[in-house]
Parts: sequence; C-alpha cells; structure tokens
Amino acid sequence: MSKFATIALCAFFVSLSVGASPTFAADPVGPVKEVMDATASNWAGGDSEWQDLFGPEKLNRLYSKDFIAKYDAASKFPAVDDDGISPFDYDVIVQGQDACPLEDVTIKPAAPANGRTEVTARFKKQTCMGTDAANQAYSAVRFEVVEEGGKAVIDDILTVDDNGKDSSLKETMDSIVKQQ
Repeated sequence: MSKFATIALCAFFVSLSVGASPTFAADPVGPVKEVMDATASNWAGGDSEWQDLFGPEKLNRLYSKDFIAKYDAASKFPAVDDDGISPFDYDVIVQGQDACPLEDVTIKPAAPANGRTEVTARFKKQTCMGTDAANQAYSAVRFEVVEEGGKAVIDDILTVDDNGKDSSLKETMDSIVKQQ
C-alpha cells in the first residue's frame, strides 16, 4: 500500500471515530465550574470582592440567548430597591441569603440528550452553622447546558424547592415579569 493510501485510510478511520462521538463538542462543565468557583469565592469570607453571577461580562459569556433575554426582562424589576439591578434577593446557587464557605464541591455532567447536558453541582453550604445532619447535608444544583455558536452555555439553573418540587430559574424569571 502506498504512503498516500495509508494516510487516506487513517484519515477515513479517524473521521469515523469522530463521527461516532457525542454531538456535544463544547465542554459542558466549563461554564458551570466558573459559576461554582465564583459562588465558592463569594461565600469564602475574607476580603474577596463579591462576584455577580449575572454581571454583563459573565451573562453574555456563560448563558444562553434565551436565558439572557429572560434575565434582562426580569432585571427590570429589581428585588431590592437599593440594589436596582438583580431580580433576586438571594443567591440562586445556595438558595438563600446566608451560607458558609462551600465544602466538598463536586461537578458531574450527565450524558448529553436532546441537545442538552445536565451538569450537577453538589456541595455543603451550612457546615459552619452546626453539626446536626441538616447543616452537614449536601445541596445540589442542576445546570442545563446547551451549545450555542460552538460553545457551551447555561440555559437554566434547576434546584429543588422546600416542597421537594423542581424549580427552574428561567420559570422564576418569567414569574417575576408576570407579577409586575
């Protein structure tokens, strides 16, 4: 076999193996890790400056167009008058206004399905509040990640509310707009 034929045959097999891989080419963990790193930094204490998870730079880089549109609509109704920006009066990741430094943070993607990858972040957020089981429990936040323009972006942030029901941040933003 000629050198050219060998190279062509290798290229053919490489193209087959690439074609057999999942269609989600961008790293779905990247934007979630950045959000979780910022959240961990926010609750770490000390002199670090609070990082806005939805500031213009992060919003336009880490989130989907649909998420941005919903956030922009909801942000017209700030939750706190002296803030004037955020439609939320709580940290949407820790699901509260108080937390301890985050511990045991893990981030794990599920297999892509229907053009989405669910990435779950687990962490302990209340360990400094006591040793009872509730304060030592893990919290979980699920991120729906999609690919837009060749990059992975967060399309929704899902939590479980106090009644054990899934809560979508995009639905919360829609609700903020409808209540006004």
